[in-house]
Amino acid sequence: MKNIVIIGAGKGIGLAIASALHPENQVIAITKTPSEDLTKQGISTILLEAGKQNLQAGNDFPEAIHGLVYCPGSITLKPFHRLREEDFLNDFRQNVLGAVQCIQELLPRLKQGKASVVLFSSVAARVGMPFHASIACSKSGLEALAKSLAAEYASIPIRFNVIAPSLSDTSLAQNLLNTPEKQDSAAKRHPLQRIGTVQDSAALAQFLLSENSSWITGQVIGLDGGLGNLKV
Repeated sequence: MKNIVIIGAGKGIGLAIASALHPENQVIAITKTPSEDLTKQGISTILLEAGKQNLQAGNDFPEAIHGLVYCPGSITLKPFHRLREEDFLNDFRQNVLGAVQCIQELLPRLKQGKASVVLFSSVAARVGMPFHASIACSKSGLEALAKSLAAEYASIPIRFNVIAPSLSDTSLAQNLLNTPEKQDSAAKRHPLQRIGTVQDSAALAQFLLSENSSWITGQVIGLDGGLGNLKV
């Protein structure tokens, strides 16, 4: 049984990953607020805001951590002329520095577990999209971080990979999908003619955390219905 820490596991993609991995693994869910869904499944939960509070302060983590998933993200969509410096800084703090802090704090335990680390980017880091300047900058930084760490820790080995989804049906994207017309329009932008689900992301994360992906590291994997590479 592996010890898997999931940051941002209270809802959406993080919750779906926690549910997929439990109970075959010892899942430790990190979330800002209590989650009834986690409680019902008997998933061990630590309440704190990762990236702002020390993960290990007063919390008893296992000596070896075999997997770490960092799910927090943002979706700051504004015309470029309306973006403030603080918008860029907030996105960078959450998407990049939050991941940096969590990885650094748990690194000795990740080394013991020869772990797989999974981070979440966005198709917007690869494909130029209007109004995505801030989020694209921060997610591009996260992808670069993962590649650098994959090289630095390959000899242990700790593996680092990134999942880059397109628009998925989560609470974070609620304003973009809150009518049937918006859902239909979003689906039609993708070659596979649908938007993503949390189960899509959970299945890929589960694979990257498993031994079946033991020869995969330093990769950014597009989970985007073909949007990142295809024109149809």
